[in-house]
Amino acid sequence: MIFSRKPINMAAFKPFYPFESHYLNRGGFKYHYLDQGKGEPIIMLHGNPTWSFYYRSLIQALSPEYRTIVPDHIGCGLSDKPSAKEYNYTVKSRVEDLELLVKHLKITKGITLIVHDWGGMIGFIFALRNLKMIERLVITNTAGFFTPKGKGLPLRLWLIRHLTPLATVGVLGFNLFARSALYMASHKGLSKEVKKALIAPYNCWANRIATLKFVQDIPVFSTDQSHAMGYFMDNKLHNLAHIPKLICWGDHDFVFTPVFLTEWQRRFPDAEVHRFADAGHYLLEDAPEQVIPLIKRFLKKHPLAQNAD
Repeated sequence: MIFSRKPINMAAFKPFYPFESHYLNRGGFKYHYLDQGKGEPIIMLHGNPTWSFYYRSLIQALSPEYRTIVPDHIGCGLSDKPSAKEYNYTVKSRVEDLELLVKHLKITKGITLIVHDWGGMIGFIFALRNLKMIERLVITNTAGFFTPKGKGLPLRLWLIRHLTPLATVGVLGFNLFARSALYMASHKGLSKEVKKALIAPYNCWANRIATLKFVQDIPVFSTDQSHAMGYFMDNKLHNLAHIPKLICWGDHDFVFTPVFLTEWQRRFPDAEVHRFADAGHYLLEDAPEQVIPLIKRFLKKHPLAQNAD
């Protein structure tokens, strides 16, 4: 059947992903997350169509000194992939999922957020709703505000949002969104093994639901379901001004172009910024050797006022 689920081929990524899996019951669905190391909590939030695998190098680099927590959003990675009737695929649900996880892990302070793509909107709304918990922000190729004026949606995203029947067949049936990202999101190109790993969780129609719903949930118009959450984030973002920020940016990004970086710098002129001319949207795939030392230095440069939980 077209809607039957296929098991994920774990062999496609296990050699690169030597982490113990944890699961939280989220309304009857398994919410997968990694919890590696001890110390100050660092929460990494992925985007679409990636999953916690995207942060593998950063987890290995930071977990000897920090507690690295990396969830797979529902519908992504090793989390369950319920139908749209069973789970409300909106940013509000994503934020509530994250809040439940943080509560489950008994974390109440000292959080460093590392965000990418959709992880930005999820992370910033979480931060604004839980300001006292947040100590540092690491921002990579994402937005925390509505699309800057004069910058519309890329054609590929526009087509998925507006040509619903064709988009459903293309994204769910042929996996066009996740497959095209393998070639468009990395400037330097991904190895065959990494391509297989990134796409492994999205191996059948039913398992690709989140890749479609994320695009359909982009708040563009005031009538969009998640517009109110986007408005809250955009208008409250200044409340994060006091938090130390590191911005690492891949210049060759077909979605989050340099216009977005300019907006970040306008909103937070005190942020530490590093641009990478030879990297794209998948910054941690293109330039991990350059980015990871910068993140380590940033964490040391901005120590917590007191010990984390």
